[in-house]
Amino acid sequence: MGFADQRFNVNLSILFTELPLLERPAAAAAAGFTAVELWWPWIDTPTPEQSELDALRKAIEDAGVRLTGLNFYAGRLPGPDRGALSVPGEESERFRANIDVAADFAQSLGCTALNALYGNRVEGVDPAEQDALALENLVLAARAADRIGAILLIEALNKPESPLYPLVSAAAAVGVVDKVNAATGLDNARFLMDLYHLSMNGEDLPSVIEQYAAKTGHVQIADNPGRGAPGTGSLPLEDLLEQLRKAGYEGYVGLEYKPGDRGSAESFDWLPAEQRAAR
Repeated sequence: MGFADQRFNVNLSILFTELPLLERPAAAAAAGFTAVELWWPWIDTPTPEQSELDALRKAIEDAGVRLTGLNFYAGRLPGPDRGALSVPGEESERFRANIDVAADFAQSLGCTALNALYGNRVEGVDPAEQDALALENLVLAARAADRIGAILLIEALNKPESPLYPLVSAAAAVGVVDKVNAATGLDNARFLMDLYHLSMNGEDLPSVIEQYAAKTGHVQIADNPGRGAPGTGSLPLEDLLEQLRKAGYEGYVGLEYKPGDRGSAESFDWLPAEQRAAR
């Protein structure tokens, strides 16, 4: 029931950030986890030096954890940006330059889920122009994901924290998923269901699960309010994950929450150690 039946992974871009990047995989392993995910770690460049890619790959392999999710280049995240693929000019070009780099890195570690954040609306640019650019870039990303046997994830964020991001409902994100699948014919685009973001938007989470579980490729959680660990807010996360399981979702559940004043390792006390290894 609930947490006991889930396959959890740890998002190393929001947890264990008190440590250098290359030390985080081992810290997650020491806490009992066997799977991790990452935002694009190099916010300044979509094309880091091969030595940097190799160092991160080695850190993940040496820790004995599996990389199960990776974001494409998304601009300054954490920071003011929420993706690059719909932003005309240099940012869109950066996203395109990153597509094969991210896909190849994911493939080298057996990672089969790539998340493409849509990007903020840009003042003075027609939203329709941004949406057309987004579809072009998402088609390229979907094809790269297909090349390595991966899915492409499209995520809804929350309007209070991301007021310029256009995908602030489950329906909006799933609408983009459907457009990408129609454009490619590959059927490898999926919805990233982040229960924290959807709750911040005031969505009926049981209804979202009922409607969109079949189109969901990944789930992320944090409690609300506060974006802390389960049990620090009021979301019935255990019940919601149980509903997802019963609806047929068998993928990973990403722990994408803020550890608060405690160290990251101490923030997992809601989850018994024997339930942390992905099954």
